[in-house]
Amino acid sequence: MRKIVPLLLLLLSFGLQAEEQQLSHNGLTITANLQTAGDNWKQGTVVLMTHGTLAHNRMEIMTTLQQLFAEREVSTLAVNLSLGLSDRKGMYECAVPHTHKHTDALDEIGLWLNWLKQQGVKSVVLLGHSRGGNQTAWFAAERDEQAISKVVLLAPQVWSEGYEAKDYQSRYGTALAPLLSKAKSLVKNGQGDTLLKPVDFIYCADSSASASAFVSYYQADSRMDSPTLLQQITKPVLVFAGSEDTVVKGLQQKMAKLSARDNISFEVIDGADHFFLDLYAEEVADMAVEFFQAE
Repeated sequence: MRKIVPLLLLLLSFGLQAEEQQLSHNGLTITANLQTAGDNWKQGTVVLMTHGTLAHNRMEIMTTLQQLFAEREVSTLAVNLSLGLSDRKGMYECAVPHTHKHTDALDEIGLWLNWLKQQGVKSVVLLGHSRGGNQTAWFAAERDEQAISKVVLLAPQVWSEGYEAKDYQSRYGTALAPLLSKAKSLVKNGQGDTLLKPVDFIYCADSSASASAFVSYYQADSRMDSPTLLQQITKPVLVFAGSEDTVVKGLQQKMAKLSARDNISFEVIDGADHFFLDLYAEEVADMAVEFFQAE
């Protein structure tokens, strides 16, 4: 087992700096953790990192990767998606009404990308984990910019309409279709802010969610499937899967069915689960940095 060196000691030993950055967006304060590699970090590649479902930028996989990239002298900016809340910290609490949308992340990724460009950064690698991997792929597919050099997806979300309905029924003992139909009707009638409550939403049982939020996360949209989006991305993409991942199921099978494309690479980390912790994170970091630096 690898011994984890305290982050502060690593920062000092490598001449790195870490600090929280803030932006204003739609009346909210959104935050990100910037970790820079030396005084000339703006001249190098910066990895723009997006976390998974209802999570945050200080969860273990995010902090571990920032630390490992720091050891390899790569700068990172780990964003904390607002999920509709100002200056949000930690995991999203299920008791808080859900008014956020899946695609809100695309706007926030874009804001942080623009912020990096304003600092003078010219090479940005987009990296996302789980749902954040899908949101990252979606951004790269539909909002590509010259500053984006490459894309890295860790266990990115997969989706199919049939599986979504089956999973909802299995998880909550409730049919998805009637709830989605009700939410769509409210949105169509200009009542998208109406709260459905109590309602089972993502990982939150007996929660509450706006009709617009419910539609955003549950409506049929092939773009919720990350392998589908890969066909639209023109930049080099590296996708990681964990052989023992029980959260994102079927990623390896979907990747195997993709049409061969020179810009897409796929790596299965044997023994890793959904979060690629400990030595598996070392493998990811090594392969990712090699990918960043390849011509």
